[in-house]
Amino acid sequence: MGGVSGTGALRAHLIEARLAGTLATPREKSLARYRLFAARDPRVLLGLDPVGEWPVAEVARLMARVCGAPAGPPDARGSNVIDPDRTLAALGRFADRIAAAARRRAPVLLGTGHPQGLLEFYAALADGLAAAGCAVLTPGRGLPAALTAGCGVRTYVLDYVRGVALMRGTGVGGASGKGRVHTHSPLPVRLALAAAAEGGGPLPELVIGDHGWICGAGELGFEAIGLADADDPGPFVGEAEGRVCAVVPLDDAVAAAHYRPLWRYVLNRAELPC
Repeated sequence: MGGVSGTGALRAHLIEARLAGTLATPREKSLARYRLFAARDPRVLLGLDPVGEWPVAEVARLMARVCGAPAGPPDARGSNVIDPDRTLAALGRFADRIAAAARRRAPVLLGTGHPQGLLEFYAALADGLAAAGCAVLTPGRGLPAALTAGCGVRTYVLDYVRGVALMRGTGVGGASGKGRVHTHSPLPVRLALAAAAEGGGPLPELVIGDHGWICGAGELGFEAIGLADADDPGPFVGEAEGRVCAVVPLDDAVAAAHYRPLWRYVLNRAELPC
């Protein structure tokens, strides 16, 4: 898996690992999320305040365009589909933004709401950018935030592992996976950005992440790039409206090892060490 190189081999890997092609996620789940987005449900807006109306049919057409799946009727069944060629093209745009940040030694902020699977992907980018002279920011470590969990609200803390922000259960620390929280909330990035501003330190010139990290940062006017699944329209709407700069469509919930060829491709294209 670590030896995947070249776009042809990477395309084959995307399909084999089900990062693109036919995904494990059912199409019905995506359509349900599109309906929630059209209704402006904050759980799927991910911190974005869309300018357009974005009715369900328009959301479906956008997602068909960026992911390559047929728009289909609102009651369509089957599996989600992402065109691997669209993933590769978006991954190239993503890498070009990384390269531009590295050339100007821009301060960067990285964060994820999927720490179980995507932490290594972002940590590798953090290492490459740091080697290029970029400041990898870690503002607000230890600050609390109340996030929805299941049927209630719990308090978590902002933490950083290898330069990547994530939310962790209170009283759980260190580099282990214990207490890492899956969240799509924009509150963590708002917390980090506010801490950076209040601390008088540099603000990021590029935010890299997923879900609320890129939608929340983009909504506040920061350059933001990241990953998004076919059932998360928020980042793609943000990109369509010009507030998120590059979004890579792929399944965001496969095993962590399957993302290694992707970050190696990005770092190689950006001419950064990996």
